[in-house]
Amino acid sequence: MTRHAELIAALQHHFGFDTFKGNQEAIINNIMDGNDSFVLMPTGGGKSLCYQLPSLLMEGTAIVISPLIALMKNQVDAMRNFSEEDGVAHFINSSLSRPEIAAVKDDVLAGKTKLLYLAPESLNKAENVDFLHGVKISFYAVDEAHCISEWGHDFRPEYRNIQSMTERIGKAPIVALTATATPKVQHDIQKNLGMLEAKVFKSSFNRPNLYYEVRPKTEDVDKDLIRFIRSMDGKSGIVYCLARKSVEDLAETLRVNNISALPYHAGMDAAQRSANQDAFLMEKCQVIVATIAFGMGIDKPDVRFVVHYDIPKSLEGYYQETGRAGRDGGEGLCICYYSTKDIERLRRFQQGKPVAEQEISNQLLFETQSYAESPLCRRKLLLHYFGEEYNEDNCGHCDNCKKQYRMEDESELLGLILETISQIGETFKAEHIVDIMHGNATAAVMTYRHDEIENFGAASDEEEITLHAIIRQAMIAGYLKKDIESYGDLKITPEGKKFLRRPSKFIVPLEVHNDDDDSMLEPEMIGSAAADEVLFSILKDIRKKISKRQDVPPFVIFQDPSLEAMATTYPITMEELQNIPGVGAGKAKRYGDEFLRVIKEYVEENEIIRPEDLRVRTVAKDSTRKISIIQAIDRRVALDDLAESKGMSMDEMLEEIEAIVYSGTKLNINYFIDEVVDPDEKEEIIDYFKNAEDDNIKLAMKELGEDYYDELHVRLVRIKFHSDLGN
Repeated sequence: MTRHAELIAALQHHFGFDTFKGNQEAIINNIMDGNDSFVLMPTGGGKSLCYQLPSLLMEGTAIVISPLIALMKNQVDAMRNFSEEDGVAHFINSSLSRPEIAAVKDDVLAGKTKLLYLAPESLNKAENVDFLHGVKISFYAVDEAHCISEWGHDFRPEYRNIQSMTERIGKAPIVALTATATPKVQHDIQKNLGMLEAKVFKSSFNRPNLYYEVRPKTEDVDKDLIRFIRSMDGKSGIVYCLARKSVEDLAETLRVNNISALPYHAGMDAAQRSANQDAFLMEKCQVIVATIAFGMGIDKPDVRFVVHYDIPKSLEGYYQETGRAGRDGGEGLCICYYSTKDIERLRRFQQGKPVAEQEISNQLLFETQSYAESPLCRRKLLLHYFGEEYNEDNCGHCDNCKKQYRMEDESELLGLILETISQIGETFKAEHIVDIMHGNATAAVMTYRHDEIENFGAASDEEEITLHAIIRQAMIAGYLKKDIESYGDLKITPEGKKFLRRPSKFIVPLEVHNDDDDSMLEPEMIGSAAADEVLFSILKDIRKKISKRQDVPPFVIFQDPSLEAMATTYPITMEELQNIPGVGAGKAKRYGDEFLRVIKEYVEENEIIRPEDLRVRTVAKDSTRKISIIQAIDRRVALDDLAESKGMSMDEMLEEIEAIVYSGTKLNINYFIDEVVDPDEKEEIIDYFKNAEDDNIKLAMKELGEDYYDELHVRLVRIKFHSDLGN
């Protein structure tokens, strides 16, 4: 029997398939011939089979190094289902007890185990190295190999030790596998594993069945997400969040809105995490909400949507996570919510880390931000990032390709950009080039005296986002490239130098905005109006009457967003009213009866069917932090010290305190105001708010004078004003 016939027969016997996908057979042949292999294959391409099948056919035990306990369990269960012998596959990691590990080792020594999964931490343990030294190893498979590289999206220092561990255990072929690796990451992997001569098997990164879309992340993000999930009619999906608390809160929000959802993150009890994973695999729940940092490792072929509730830290991570959708070739919708606030928050997290690590993280983050803000085809951008050309002008399956564009010749701007890069020695990143072109006198521009070069301010009438788009398009067209070793400095390619000598047309798509289309509005304008303008007007009149009666500004009673929410959801009970943003128990008790009576009469008179099934019900959040802040203020803890102790910026702390006060809780921060705000300044700010029609900070700063008043001081006094008069 030929090798090909033998492999097909084994494929049919063990896995029930008649043919291999893509490079699978070539990879398996290379492993069985005793050669090193580097496998770059997108999620859903069938990487696992590339080492599972040869392990069953070769003498000895294959060692699979994987970072995810969840993935190990998932794959071991799958292999046992394919075999009559449970011992065919095992894992050793921190989830096993000592007796369980001893039982695994017995099966390995007995020759029953063909696949042994280990976490890199387990591989580094001397007792495991000593044990494996006496075992016949068929080959080593390094899964999720991008974890080796500092430029990979999920760098794991333990992965750096794999080569020294395998050399101590015993020499055998190595196969490194990853779904995401730029050329730089690929080289890092091969160099670190000592397999620079390995045969490289690279599959296309294009997943034609996946639809990519970026949505603005507004205050109504939960409402938008719930509508989207409901539109998927019970289909399975994953929602990724950056923080564990966000995972818990969002899963609860989905549940109270009748969506079957479970959380999944590293901080959970291992048994509960495993139970939630199994519930998702068995379709006992529709949605799993998970942390991006921890990863999932869930091998479910019919995931129909992947949502990034927070912007991911890198395009590699984003691509791998979206790749969990539509692995069976069916529908796969990939939605990402984006706001610049999330980007700024991620950048702040890098502070305090080594400079080189910050540079790498910021560069990866900049690539993600560029992807989110670009008007270009999402598919084209992703494939270009991984070194693959996509020659179609319109993929027809991403939000950008479904929008209307006008094609503009931007050869003049490109020429100016290339000239500027040349003038400053090709040693700066895109952000710096845009600052020069736009005429932004930033600290870096002034330090290097780049405000004195000829092209400073040469494109001051252009939007910065347009300049960034042209730079990205120039990279795709081959006129520019990023130098990875210098963390992203822009270099002019030979094609770019040719363009400088002899300019030609450079066509760039610019989005056409339709004034009548809400989807084109600024993010903060979306969903800001009340659904029922008549009721909204009535509620404003009530607020005005109460304000006159109590001699306080209307916004002290309820702010406009609270009234808008009332005119959208029609609360008629005290409990429903307390679920309105900005309405806590205190304010509901103080002012609620009058508003509820009017809303109830309005609903009855107009025979309104309240949209309960569409309303996003708020979840009773964990109030531990809120209570601790209130208690700390009662103890007169300085607010800046309190913010630092909570790992928050001063701005974030003030947002928390504002939310507490606006919900009706009285707080006395006079002790802190007296320390930082001049008494005369305090009285002038209070006088302003007494006569103002709106408590908007930007308006206040404009009226008071930005050169004379500190915004922090104005916000502090505004909190005092609300607390004293409204609570």
